[in-house]
Amino acid sequence: MKSLSLLSTKSLSRCVSASASMTQQLLAGPAARPRPFRVASADRSVKKGIMADGLRDLLDKVRDALHMPCVSALVLDEDGTVVDTEEFFQTLEDNTVFMALDKGEKWTPAQSGHTRLQLSDRPKRRKDVARITFDLYKSNPRDFIGCLNVKATLYGMYSISYDLRCHGAKKMLK
Repeated sequence: MKSLSLLSTKSLSRCVSASASMTQQLLAGPAARPRPFRVASADRSVKKGIMADGLRDLLDKVRDALHMPCVSALVLDEDGTVVDTEEFFQTLEDNTVFMALDKGEKWTPAQSGHTRLQLSDRPKRRKDVARITFDLYKSNPRDFIGCLNVKATLYGMYSISYDLRCHGAKKMLK
């Protein structure tokens, strides 16, 4: 009798609705992670850092940050290339510097005498080909040799480590 009560319409509807909400979450896919960008006004007097996950999101946040009623064009600050498609936007690197143009404004190259966006002039992250670290340590002060940890990092991305422990070395020497 107890097992029949589990099949009531109330319990079945809960299972179906929970299953439907999970399916909707899985089909929607993971949300795009926001990426950092820098935006300047046409005269480069106002500079803002903005996190956005897409072109539409960036345009909305630029309007708010620069107090512009509408952005007629979003261009790359370095060469004036118009960014008008989501596909092109997704190919750009993090910390790309944009210029927001209002109606009637045009992109002009930065004058060499004036300071450009200083945050964009930071050196790029260095990526080493390989970095190897040797760590010699003793887990017990009475150990004769101790332990050796070797860690190798390739291209700043892949790492492998090996821990060589020599706990019984003193006993073997006797």
